[in-house]
This record gives sequence, C-alpha cells and structure tokens, in this order.
Amino acid sequence: MKKLFIPILLGTTRPKRESEKAAKLIEKVGQGISEIEVLLVDPLDYKFPFDGNDPENKDPRYSKLTKRADGFFIVTPEYNHSFPGTLKRMLDSELSNYIHKPVAFAGVSNGIFGGARAIEELVGSVREMGLSVTFSDVYFPQIQNLFDEKGEIKDQGFVRRINRAYEELIWMAKTMRWGRENLKSSYH
Repeated sequence: MKKLFIPILLGTTRPKRESEKAAKLIEKVGQGISEIEVLLVDPLDYKFPFDGNDPENKDPRYSKLTKRADGFFIVTPEYNHSFPGTLKRMLDSELSNYIHKPVAFAGVSNGIFGGARAIEELVGSVREMGLSVTFSDVYFPQIQNLFDEKGEIKDQGFVRRINRAYEELIWMAKTMRWGRENLKSSYH
C-alpha cells in the first residue's frame, strides 16, 4: 500500500502563536512513522479571499493537497471557548475533498483545558464537511510551559499521546481509502 498523505493543519495566523510548537511536534512525530507522509500546512502560506467554497474563494494549492490527502490532523488553539475563524475559513474553502476522510485533533490553550472546548466546537463543523472524527485527541494545556527554549517538548508523554492519535488516524485513513476506492458512493 502506498504511503498515506496526512496534512497537519495549523489553525491560526496569530502572531506569536504557541500552537505552532505543538504542530511542529506533531509533524516531527509523523515524520517518524514509515507508512505516512506528513505536511505542515500553515494558513499564512495560502490565500482565501472570501468566505465559502466557490471557485474564486479557493487557493488551488490547498485544493490540490486536500484532494490528495487521506486524512487530516488539525491543530487548533482555543480562542474564547472555540476555534479560530482562520481555521474555519480554511476548512470552508473545500468540501468535496473532505468526504469520507478521517480527521484527528490536537487542542492548544494557555489554560488548563488544552483546547478541549475548541475541539468540541470543531466536531460539528467537520462532520458537516464529510470528515470522520477520530477519538484520540491530544491536548496541550498551558502550552507556554510545555516546551523548552529550543522548542523541544519537556514531557515525552505528549509523544506517546501523539503516536496513539496517529495510530487511530492511520487505521481510519487506510479503511476509508479502501472504501473510497472500492465502494460505490454518490459523493465520489
């Protein structure tokens, strides 16, 4: 079986974003898994001019990578008990490319909940987009205290939790790829 392609979607363009540290760790862990190819997707590198998924609102590079993707790993900070508008705008630019693909979540916050409320808010949106949510979320509470000055994680327990999230995401991505390739659907 060819490698699964798993984009890691960073959910914010905010200056001094702490969630980038978590996303880079998730990317690093993913690079060590032989059966997947990962790509860190920074919304700063894409242009989404308007709301919605009309052709004039898409970034062709983002469309291409979402079409190729076998699943997604979203890293979202929690802003005011929800996820950033930047992430919603990026996700909304595509719909058909998400159908019957899995998504894993990592939540990030400077408080004690680790982005749990942002993830809860995301579930309904991504479900409507056709994505299937995994159950092995990763939470990064008090993100400002988790990494050293070189950007390395202090607690290796996070690496184990990320690997567990990837394990479920990979299982679902393999299963759903087979389904997309072998089972008739009115969606693809």
